[in-house]
Amino acid sequence: MSESKRIKTALVSVYHKEGLEEIITKLHEEGVEFLSTGGTRQFIESLGYPCKAVEDLTTYPSILGGRVKTLHPKIFGGILCRRGLEQDMQQIEKYEIPEIDLVIVDLYPFEATVASGASEADIIEKIDIGGISLIRAAAKNYNDVIIVASQAQYKPLLDMLMEHGATSSLEERRWMAKEAFAVSSHYDSAIFNYFDAGEGSAFRCSVNNQKQLRYGENPHQKGYFYGNLEAMFDQIHGKEISYNNLLDINAAVDLIDEFDDLTFAILKHNNACGLASRSTVLDAWKDALAGDPVSAFGGVLITNGVIDKEAAEEINKIFFEVIIAPDYDVDALEILGQKKNRIILVRKEAKLPKKQFRALLNGVLVQDKDTNIETVADLKTVTDKAPTPEEVEDMLFANKIVKNSKSNAIVLAKGKQLLASGVGQTSRVDALKQAIEKAKSFGFDLNGAVMASDAFFPFPDCVEIADKEGVTAVIQPGGSVKDDLSFAYCNEHGMAMVTTGIRHFKH
Repeated sequence: MSESKRIKTALVSVYHKEGLEEIITKLHEEGVEFLSTGGTRQFIESLGYPCKAVEDLTTYPSILGGRVKTLHPKIFGGILCRRGLEQDMQQIEKYEIPEIDLVIVDLYPFEATVASGASEADIIEKIDIGGISLIRAAAKNYNDVIIVASQAQYKPLLDMLMEHGATSSLEERRWMAKEAFAVSSHYDSAIFNYFDAGEGSAFRCSVNNQKQLRYGENPHQKGYFYGNLEAMFDQIHGKEISYNNLLDINAAVDLIDEFDDLTFAILKHNNACGLASRSTVLDAWKDALAGDPVSAFGGVLITNGVIDKEAAEEINKIFFEVIIAPDYDVDALEILGQKKNRIILVRKEAKLPKKQFRALLNGVLVQDKDTNIETVADLKTVTDKAPTPEEVEDMLFANKIVKNSKSNAIVLAKGKQLLASGVGQTSRVDALKQAIEKAKSFGFDLNGAVMASDAFFPFPDCVEIADKEGVTAVIQPGGSVKDDLSFAYCNEHGMAMVTTGIRHFKH
């Protein structure tokens, strides 16, 4: 059986007709006959080319409100017959079934219909039956048939036709079949998840748009990103984004989204090493950088404000990998773009997933994304001394940072500025000592600072250490059976403590 196959008859039945005209024209020039349904047949005929109606072949009209059009042995026999199998060829001759060598089909827009907020009745009608069956049949018989399963495959088909006419190689047909099964499996995953309605009875996650990265977390590891980065960012300068860049960018987006005030953050290895909320981007940058000008080297920068020339001039003084902002002034871009490899991203409005998952052992862990942002109403004062309004503001500020830091984590803050944090420690005491040492090394005065913890204090040791350094207020989840020990220490030494009832572990 020759690997090269000639296209003699094409079945075309599509929802999206943009980009189809050139393909139909080329196929006609190559002598290919068309078989189609409804609107697609009218489209082909409007181009001036003859097209046989599916109903004329099957002798059945489109019935049940269009639910049944192509589901017929004369259609599926023509697709599934094995050209190299004598018995198949005898049967299609006996039953007058034409060979169908090319199937161009796409699917009803199920996901878009769900996203539009349509009624369940309208959503159900967008579950494609005939199309998905045609895709599977043609892909299964890739030895003899070419399948184009979505508008995204129009161009590869046209390229093939322009290169060598209405013929295809086995390699091309198999590649098209692989792409077709990607379409059908994604479609079925979307339908399942709609019916599952968040129950999580099975794990089905399908993401298209593969992007191969230079490498994974380390150079000896392969790395890929699946998703649509262009929907989230416009990259206007710099080198290709790496695996580790993406981890930091994700952490940066999660962190900055906690803040309504104009804020600038600097991240390194997914943790904030500098962060401040101020009235201008320039001031926010300066005070964020002051938090740890050493770790900022090679970091990822993000702000929720527009970067102007003055801020860009200061930012440009250090080496960093990535900068993210909702916009930049033109003269700011001229300054920031002076370094060839520097990645400059403009963040766009994009809907983010509400679930998180990661491969683990021989399965997958799934959880709801931690979207809770504590407010004043969520705070419970558990000490005799109540925090001042300024301390409350700083505690909520620090709590947002500790929520987005690797556990065990402690954050020290004052005046809506990150003074220092201790992250990723096996002991909460070590996390605090790390934060204190770091703050002192950069000349910060901890008197009047607040402390945030991502978990409760089962012993008063951290509170005692913080008190001796001048910390006056503490925010923590609470919930330990030994909370009273910490409360008692605070009462004895005139510290204020609030609890939130919510832990923010992050691993």
